[in-house]
Amino acid sequence: MKLQRKNRLRAVAFGAIAVSGALVLTACGSDDNSGGGSTGGGSTKAAGNIKCEGKGQLLASGSSAQKNAMDLWVKNFMAACKDIQINYKPTGSGAGIQEFLQGKTAFAGSDSALKPEEVTKSKEVVKGGQGINLPMVGGPIAVGYHVSGVKDLVLDADTLAKIFDNKIEKWNDPAIAKLNKDAKLPDLKIQAFHRSDESGTTDNFTKYLKATADKSWPYEPAKAWKPKGGQSADGSAGVSSQVKQTDGAISYFELSYATANKIDTVKLNTGASAPVEATSDNASKAIAEAKINGTGKDLALKLNYATKAEGAYPITLVTYEVVGDKGNKAETLPATKSFLTYVASEDGQSVLKDLGYAPLPAEIAKKVREAVASLA
Repeated sequence: MKLQRKNRLRAVAFGAIAVSGALVLTACGSDDNSGGGSTGGGSTKAAGNIKCEGKGQLLASGSSAQKNAMDLWVKNFMAACKDIQINYKPTGSGAGIQEFLQGKTAFAGSDSALKPEEVTKSKEVVKGGQGINLPMVGGPIAVGYHVSGVKDLVLDADTLAKIFDNKIEKWNDPAIAKLNKDAKLPDLKIQAFHRSDESGTTDNFTKYLKATADKSWPYEPAKAWKPKGGQSADGSAGVSSQVKQTDGAISYFELSYATANKIDTVKLNTGASAPVEATSDNASKAIAEAKINGTGKDLALKLNYATKAEGAYPITLVTYEVVGDKGNKAETLPATKSFLTYVASEDGQSVLKDLGYAPLPAEIAKKVREAVASLA
């Protein structure tokens, strides 16, 4: 049933891409040649409490982590708002940010907040304003593995760091065996897969390793993979596919990909009383500790990757929708606000848990709705 649902959602996204004859609009830029005539005639109160504003096609790209959530959001929104087509391409956070900074898209999805130099660059595109980070969806980064005959695998941060830095090469290594005393671990080569593209998932995964296993992980967190060796694939879909088909494989990707592909996931020994499973509820416990460290309308969050709270799964990410706080193009602003208003609403957030994501904490969601309403 979950695989069928994923296929249906993918079909919706492909259908949005295939819409013909739609007016292609970009959101932020220095020129406004529309004369204000593209926004359509007023608003319509649509089914499911979605308020439809504007018309045409909204282009967006970025995070593949939020793809399954975005597919469902787009499906629900387009069912209510017939005059708007959302075309979201899950190209990866790095590529999404670059397209937004080039003025090609209405908004970008990113699993990492904008860097200071990216904020500066955004001011060239969003005249009179700047790019801001609006958290929209959270969730666990699962560590998926494929080792025949091994279930309920437990690892800790230090062991994970050594596996992904190619310092532990066999599944029956003593460090793994110590954490899995009842498991029959095979003398099988570990095949660790990482993302080949610049990825916010990689950035958050390496932030976790740096925060919790600094001595075994000498690399600074980044969207691009830094250690040498290992194997790579493009996007969360690519690395999860490799794990599914390769005995001995291990990688990191959003829980929704593990669920859809029926991939076993690692339980983490965090120092709590029991190993913690990657679930939406457990990720929510960790994300609840997040603090807003952005200023003004920017709602960038600081996550606590080193939490040892009972039942809190620490390898988490929050996907931001990056948009201009002001200076957005008049022809795309109404539709952008309409869509993001739905996404941040209780209706939009309530669909996330069944997909393996974690809804935003209520206090943060309220601030996001206020920020969306103020976009100009």
